Amino acid sequence: MDLAFTPEEQTFREEVRAWVADNLPQDIAHKVNEGLELSKEDHQRWAKILGKKGWLGYGWPKQFGGPGWTAVQKHLFEEETARAGAPRVIPFGPVMVAPVIMAFGSREQQERFLPGIASGEVWWSQGYSEPGSGSDLASLRTRAERRGDKYIINGQKTWTTLGQYGDWMFNLVRTSTEGKPQTGISFIVLDMKSPGVSVRPIRLLDGGYEVNDVFFDNVEVPADQLIGEENKGWTYAKHLLSHERTNIADVNRAKRELERVKRIAKAEGVYDDQRFRDEIAKLEVDIVALEMLVLRVLSAEKSGKNSLDIAGLLKIKGSEIQQRYSELMMLAGGPYSLPLIREAMAAGWQGDFPGGHASLAPLASTYFNYRKTTIYGGSNEVQRNIVAQTVLG
Repeated sequence: MDLAFTPEEQTFREEVRAWVADNLPQDIAHKVNEGLELSKEDHQRWAKILGKKGWLGYGWPKQFGGPGWTAVQKHLFEEETARAGAPRVIPFGPVMVAPVIMAFGSREQQERFLPGIASGEVWWSQGYSEPGSGSDLASLRTRAERRGDKYIINGQKTWTTLGQYGDWMFNLVRTSTEGKPQTGISFIVLDMKSPGVSVRPIRLLDGGYEVNDVFFDNVEVPADQLIGEENKGWTYAKHLLSHERTNIADVNRAKRELERVKRIAKAEGVYDDQRFRDEIAKLEVDIVALEMLVLRVLSAEKSGKNSLDIAGLLKIKGSEIQQRYSELMMLAGGPYSLPLIREAMAAGWQGDFPGGHASLAPLASTYFNYRKTTIYGGSNEVQRNIVAQTVLG
């Protein structure tokens, strides 16, 4: 097992670093590095910059308009963009639904949907979770009934992240009640402007608005928007979730946020506290261990060996690390982490209260928000059972 990068890979890294330095808008990088809220326009501006370069679908093969990078090159791209302060690529289009359309969609569907994803023009949302169907996703009840050349969809999805921005939405829907619950699920995409689709915000405790309920009331969807075969959606969902869980691990963002923990701790005078330094050191050890696990997977892929099915393990460790660095930031900021007033900051107020820096204002909000990371994408308790069965035997 060789975890070192080749000279060619190092050259590739330098090329990506130089391009990002020249093209990443500095106002966006400032928001990312200070933990400030990004608008839809911020996300799409960066997505379109990447799309113009052909890098928004950086994990795509050349036959679908991607760069055709190796797994190592994809990792280096993610590392360099995170280091520079670029926003995460919103995954629902390029990272999640696109691979499903590539693998299981028809040629017509690929030609119809992939260009808008690759350019950053079309914002996709995910319709998986429902009230009562989260980690037990196979129990979902949203129904799609076939009538002639269309499906009629009724039901509800919940926790739809950034669904208020969505142009299109991919959904798991029930098309049969026969047999096991998994065997009656289909994968359908729909236009969120279709009559009968309504989006209702779920306001979080901190006043934030990033998740939604989405309701379907007799929504008519053309039958040619079924991806793959009817009642085979569970297979496609598992294909997608492996991408989601690996994406959640996000070791490169963790490395960037570790440096932010250190900056905040130094600015707030707690970096020299031995116990606090111990917690930073333990976090750093776990981030290095997670990175080594990712590099082991990349090494196996380079050598043509089958890597362990560890998407669930990456999700477990990555999500726990995210919770820990958000907690350490809040503890370092102390009482100055509390006074987040979203409306005031959006209007230009920069947290200029006595004794605190603007970057401290969102820390408590981020801490509470990140309690979700061990739940979404399949709760960590369930993921531990899956790892036990598939890896440990």
